[in-house]
Amino acid sequence: MNQYDVIIIGAGAAGLMCAIEAGKRGRRVVVLDHARKAGSKIRMSGGGRCNFTNYDVSPANYLSHNPHFVKSALSRFTQWDFIALVERYHIPYHEREHGQLFCDESAKEILDMLLAEGRDAGVSLQLKTTIENIEHTLGPQHNPDVSADHTSAQQASKDQGGFLLHTSRGDYRCHSLVIATGGLSIPSMGSSPFGYRIAEQFGIKVWPPSAGLVPFTLQPQDRERLAPLSGIAVDAMVEAGGKAFRENVLFTHRGLSGPAILQVSNYWQAGQAVTIDWLPGEEVEAIIENTRQEHPRQQLKTLLGRLLPTRLVMALLPEALLETPLAQLSKAQFNEVRQQLHHWSITPGGTEGYRTAEVTRGGIDCDAVSSKTLESKTIPGLYFIGEVLDVTGWLGGYNFQWAWASGWCAGQYV
Repeated sequence: MNQYDVIIIGAGAAGLMCAIEAGKRGRRVVVLDHARKAGSKIRMSGGGRCNFTNYDVSPANYLSHNPHFVKSALSRFTQWDFIALVERYHIPYHEREHGQLFCDESAKEILDMLLAEGRDAGVSLQLKTTIENIEHTLGPQHNPDVSADHTSAQQASKDQGGFLLHTSRGDYRCHSLVIATGGLSIPSMGSSPFGYRIAEQFGIKVWPPSAGLVPFTLQPQDRERLAPLSGIAVDAMVEAGGKAFRENVLFTHRGLSGPAILQVSNYWQAGQAVTIDWLPGEEVEAIIENTRQEHPRQQLKTLLGRLLPTRLVMALLPEALLETPLAQLSKAQFNEVRQQLHHWSITPGGTEGYRTAEVTRGGIDCDAVSSKTLESKTIPGLYFIGEVLDVTGWLGGYNFQWAWASGWCAGQYV
């Protein structure tokens, strides 16, 4: 029998951070993972440069059915704490737009840093290990009336015998069990619904998962009409589900992508329209009015071609309107131009799904977990951290920061 104080299932960002902190406290810790290597998503993230956090992090950058849940962890382990760790290891990094921080060289430097911290803290790492079954074992000192504060909860887990794991590499026993298995995004990296199944096994609610930070696909008629625009990227304001983001929109052969689309996809629901302002911060009517005073015979397409890619202009407005001289534009035509350039609306057919999604929306109900300790409110000694929870961050390092923060906080209590 392999006996540990803490078993963490999942050798990703949250799991490794939790292991480090628990190890520093003198706990005997093992991290189990079915993958051949630790931190696969860390290594591939940010195009291999790892967007590891953001200069500007707040609870407003996260979605959850419990919007207050993230406040505690984010305030106790901040972006500045993780940046300090990166700097202690002399990992060079740089800032991109919107406060995003990336490694100068390789995401592997972040992973190597975490693994080194784990080794220093005495953490054991066991890969290529499949969890076959988990039992919540009752000990002889079981006390069902124990109070719910943390000290009592931790004692309760010991009194109740903790957990017994049957794995492909034998049986493991622990007092504290941490589920850090992530969501369903990027199945090629080994993602699975394992964490949700464990929650359901113990009677803990799971909000239905769906793909987040994901490109949109288009309905057949729109895909055919917009296919010639593949490869075009435009700075635009995109709105859906009551939220708007201004960043690039990229046309692909399947639909719409780019940072603005990924961001708004977190708020989009199937069947909803997406509205795009192709000239944010501008007023196309004023531009036309000013230009036609000096060049009344100039065609509309000539003017708009200086503001937007010609192929996009041709797709947004009818050819007859585009060939109209500016001086001859009617009020109705002005309105049509304004509508198409500032309030263009399209209803996606769906998303590209988990294959390309950067994160998973939904997950384990945060109301069932302590925001301070990340421990289940009903099963003493059982913890949930990272993406497996119903916490979804924006694009830009926010999901990694949630992994670091939630892992760090749980590591103080397991």
